[in-house]
Amino acid sequence: MDVLVVGAGPTGLMLANWLVRLGVRLVLIDGKDGPTIESRALGVQSRSMEIYDQLGVIDRVLDEAVRAESMRQGFGRRAFAPVPLTALGRGITPYPGLYVLEQSANERILADHLRSLGGTVRWRHRLVRLETSDGVTARIEGPEGQATVHARFVVGCDGASSTVRTLRGIAFEGTTSRQTFYLVDAVGVDGLAPASVNIRQGVAEFLLAFPMRPDAAGRAGQRLIGLASGDDGSAVTAEHARERLRDTFGVTYADQRWFSTYRVHHRIAGHFRDGPVLLAGDAAHVHSPVGAQGMNTGLQDAHNLAFALDRYEAERRPVALRLLATTDRLFRGITSGSAPALLVRRYVPRVVLPLAVAILPRIPLGRRLAGYLGRIRIRYPMEAAGAPTRGSRRPAGGRRRPRRRDPVLGRRLPWTGGNFEVLRSAAWQVHLYAADEATGRRAAAGARELGLPLHAFGSPGSTRLRPGTAYLVRPDGFVAAIAPPDAMVGPFRTALTTTRGPGTLSTSAG
Repeated sequence: MDVLVVGAGPTGLMLANWLVRLGVRLVLIDGKDGPTIESRALGVQSRSMEIYDQLGVIDRVLDEAVRAESMRQGFGRRAFAPVPLTALGRGITPYPGLYVLEQSANERILADHLRSLGGTVRWRHRLVRLETSDGVTARIEGPEGQATVHARFVVGCDGASSTVRTLRGIAFEGTTSRQTFYLVDAVGVDGLAPASVNIRQGVAEFLLAFPMRPDAAGRAGQRLIGLASGDDGSAVTAEHARERLRDTFGVTYADQRWFSTYRVHHRIAGHFRDGPVLLAGDAAHVHSPVGAQGMNTGLQDAHNLAFALDRYEAERRPVALRLLATTDRLFRGITSGSAPALLVRRYVPRVVLPLAVAILPRIPLGRRLAGYLGRIRIRYPMEAAGAPTRGSRRPAGGRRRPRRRDPVLGRRLPWTGGNFEVLRSAAWQVHLYAADEATGRRAAAGARELGLPLHAFGSPGSTRLRPGTAYLVRPDGFVAAIAPPDAMVGPFRTALTTTRGPGTLSTSAG
């Protein structure tokens, strides 16, 4: 057996889908009786939508998702001007904006696709013991008793209280908020703009609301998240939450599908990989729901891990660290009870947001912001894998000074409007844009020597892709190396060796 995957949530199911597609032998277990019933996580960002496209399930995701049309901030019962979201990322991704699809639906889609690939989930099977000598020896407890599984690797996708992480003794560093929050999946909601992400502030309250699919009766759904209390929310009931929403924000609803209370954690594992043991998703990092990034980061962890085992920790842990720092700052700003924070929340959105709506889409900063929110502007340290930079230069009489690396290197391949279809093959490939005939012949010869397909496209548009330059694209869609077509074989072969090498979950012994 190549891989034991523990946890069949969105992260574990995404990983299992890719591994089965790549021919990896795996066992996927989960201690639950079956798939998640509660909605739980909701937001699906642009980069995750691109991964769903590459996997081949995007049509079903689009059929079931609700697209958030705008963001509406407000104070108390008053809502400020809407900020359109559907154009967020337009021109840089085929899936601009924010999509809302509850975790249970993500799991159902991924589980169905896994079955179509020949994979299965062993429900009601939990990990009870883990040894790491010559791979992994795991003791599994299921309905028919205990069994032993031998594998090259074990991947913990089993949530914030990860058994894999605990058994391996990997630290989970960070903090837990003092405040307790309540969550209501409500239907028949009044007092909030439909198809919008609503953010309301109060003197001592706050409300974050996401649109959800309507129920069987056609009543609009909303996920309502509010502050239960400053220190202890154990006494907060569903009825008390309903009263606070009504009295503070003027929000009422006919019925609820789910109610829960929770505390927000900001934590990260000390290591994402420890020998043959790996962690992904909430087992590796947890943070506040600000920005709707949690489930997306787990899906993208799984996507990266399926293709880049030996680079996984170096690439994904820095992403998680930056995300934790950002969401922690935003969370403290939203929930702070200080007078300056209250003034900012009450008055700044009235001035800043209308200006942002008018200006941001027209300037590079707006595209950068959309890239950050949609998880498109992630950059991996490709130089560490031997991928070439643009060289270096030595000033006269001075020390060698490195040139700036290419802005595309280490990033997800820029979208030109028609160059993502070929990524569905999930294979290494060479891209060439707006090249003349002679350059195309040189690139084709180099690609043949490397044993890789060459895909030639027209103008790269407003992206930072350079006409006549060859790009080595990884199976996950990230640019691993860049070179002129007549000199690409050497650096591309180096990048293939150091980036691909033996580092897949099916062939590396770890």
